[in-house]
Amino acid sequence: MLISLYILRLHIGPFFFGTFTVMFLFLLQFLMNNLDKLIGKGLDNAIILQVIMLSLSWMIVLAIPMGVLFSTLMAFGSMSGAHETTIIKSGGRSLWRMMMPIIFIGCGLFYGVYWFNDTILPESNHRFKILMQDIQRKKPTFAIESGRFVSQLEGYTILARKVDTASGAMYGVTIYDNGFSTRTNVLSADTGSIKFSSDYARVIVTLHNGEVHQLQKQKRTDFRIMRFAKHVISIAARDFLFQQSDVNLGSRGDREMSIADMRAIVFETDASINVTQKRIDTLMQDHYAEVMQARIAGDSSGLTDVLQKPSKPNDIDIQKRVMNRLSMLRSPLESDLFQASEQQKKKKVYLVEIYKKYSIPCACLVFVFIGCPLGMMSKRGNFGISAAISLIFYVIFWACLIGGEKLADRDLISAEVGGWFGIYVTGFIGLALTFIMNNEWSIKDIWLRFKH
Repeated sequence: MLISLYILRLHIGPFFFGTFTVMFLFLLQFLMNNLDKLIGKGLDNAIILQVIMLSLSWMIVLAIPMGVLFSTLMAFGSMSGAHETTIIKSGGRSLWRMMMPIIFIGCGLFYGVYWFNDTILPESNHRFKILMQDIQRKKPTFAIESGRFVSQLEGYTILARKVDTASGAMYGVTIYDNGFSTRTNVLSADTGSIKFSSDYARVIVTLHNGEVHQLQKQKRTDFRIMRFAKHVISIAARDFLFQQSDVNLGSRGDREMSIADMRAIVFETDASINVTQKRIDTLMQDHYAEVMQARIAGDSSGLTDVLQKPSKPNDIDIQKRVMNRLSMLRSPLESDLFQASEQQKKKKVYLVEIYKKYSIPCACLVFVFIGCPLGMMSKRGNFGISAAISLIFYVIFWACLIGGEKLADRDLISAEVGGWFGIYVTGFIGLALTFIMNNEWSIKDIWLRFKH
């Protein structure tokens, strides 16, 4: 019992360190890819924080298995380097016995990550998608800069040759109004100011001492100039105020659904496939009955002879009837076959995603069988060796997982194999390494056993 507690204590620090390190790297990559979508739009800090918190959900699911692999490598590497594993083995404990408490923890993490992956992650992914769509719709913060054209207001282009940043006053203002289909208005003023209405629904532009140059597009000779002392323009300001959509109204993708939701879609797809298959069978049976009636009516020895040797007028009539029936049958049959093929592809996509809901959490358990024997082989518990080995096997796992998903989507392997392919490969490697280290085989022993 004390040995088990000691082994568990060695795992706690490296597990949290490895998990938070991976989450930090994922978060850094996320910010680098999405920072330009968040900054410069006048978003509240609470909205930006909400985006980051929602993105942490998928990072947790990916980081915990990595933390398990890193902690087992560190713990068993340090124990092996200090010859503690040798002492424990001399007391009658095998590698399996030393791994047993970690296996139990791995099972607990498997269930916890599975619950999180099926319950929390789909809702977080959906809310994240809706929130990012709302952010993308919001226009950047409206600002007038000296000597620069501003075209953020729909139908208007504004140029202020000088802007007083303290008071907000504009000098040498020119506004191009392209909101009319029949005419173009160009407004120029000595001074002006601009501000939003209280509800951010409109932009109010106030101009002083200026002119309006109006040109008719259809009749170029019709040109008018109107002078004013004060002129106020009210412009519709769409999407400058951030508004969050109702998360219950948006459609959900496969990664925004729980296993129960995806299974319901699979069942519906199966029912639709059965209906399509029955329709295809009915078409084929009707065609077969039509051909048999034609053969009986014509007293022919066979449909093939009729098609190949239409020597008699009656045979020619039969051939025309059969060919007409085939042309009528072709279009609905092709449509039904295409529909059945698309339904099968849709079903496989959801099935692969269902199996991935299980296989990704299962990595928490499989990586125990990789980290423990490799840690003993390395005989070192330092950060560099553990991080390098963890990265290699993590890349192998994800390459197999993504590759299996692609092969399943292309119908080269079954959905079950595609969803579990990463676990099959890394699980086999882990069990083989554990078996070899438990029996203390050397490379020479392994070669001799496989040779004979």
